[in-house]
Amino acid sequence: MAKSFLVPCFLLLGLLLMATMQAADAQIGVCYGMLGDNLPPVNDVINLYKQYNIQRMRLYSPNHDAFRALGGSNIEVLVDVNNDDLQGLASSQDQANTWVQNNIQNYGNVNFKYIAVGNEITASSNIAQYLVPAMRNIQTAINNAGLGGKIKVSTSITYAMIGVSYPPSAGAFSNAEAAVIDPILRFLLDNQAPLLINIYPYFAYRDNQASIGLDYSLFTSNSVVVSDGSYGYKNLFDAQLDAAYAALEKKNAASLRIVVSESGWPSDGDSGASVENARIYNNNLVQHVKSGTPRRPGGPTETYIFAMFDENQKNPEMEKHLGLFFPWKQLKYPMNFN
Repeated sequence: MAKSFLVPCFLLLGLLLMATMQAADAQIGVCYGMLGDNLPPVNDVINLYKQYNIQRMRLYSPNHDAFRALGGSNIEVLVDVNNDDLQGLASSQDQANTWVQNNIQNYGNVNFKYIAVGNEITASSNIAQYLVPAMRNIQTAINNAGLGGKIKVSTSITYAMIGVSYPPSAGAFSNAEAAVIDPILRFLLDNQAPLLINIYPYFAYRDNQASIGLDYSLFTSNSVVVSDGSYGYKNLFDAQLDAAYAALEKKNAASLRIVVSESGWPSDGDSGASVENARIYNNNLVQHVKSGTPRRPGGPTETYIFAMFDENQKNPEMEKHLGLFFPWKQLKYPMNFN
């Protein structure tokens, strides 16, 4: 009797342990930007992801060398469609089919997870009219390729589209962005895809240091800083993310999940930028996104840190200093990716 009782108990304990480990898995990816003339070869970069067990990658355009190096790995890939390609993709289903064939189907051993059709396109952009038609054509091409259940099509928006963010419960999209965000949300709801948002507490802190504290921005506050009804916020990241969720609720899109497609902190180049602040922010971010927010406490938040390397061809100066690694493949500061 005792023996037969112990076996199921050990099985149960094992299942509980596995569930706990899965719940605690890092939700972190790292954006692999390539705007530098001194960056290491692609194969070396993919090996760095593997060496540090970085399980997700964002690529800002299709890069076939990267796809070949990623082949057969378990690294999940978010790949962007270049903004410059949107007009052609919007006007031609054949072009969208070709894009999917050349950049997705031809690399069947790459673990593609998302396609971000365009990055940070707002209503004032001269290509805004092409965004959702391009998303639709890419979605059709993905469906026709039999990949509709595996790869989600979305777009990555700038946090500047949130016109009201304080308090978080008042979060709302800017009225000026309605012509762009409304069709985006309809598309995402129809296709059960997440909204990708670039969220940087750093910029809010840099521009409002008189009213936003560094501890609140770096996840180091030990007490509630912002009280919002029944919700209490100890960090700016949660407040910004919950403002975005509140904005979705006001658009009748509460069922959408948000993926943070960029976040990070610079190590130099502007006010509040330092190696120490970058180390604190990014390490705390990795740990923090394993749990939910006050408004959405139910689960982790998939998040991509910007960026893998300092990129010396970016501007302004601050954007040259967002890398976790130096171009010679050394970590800029200690990082725990899990």
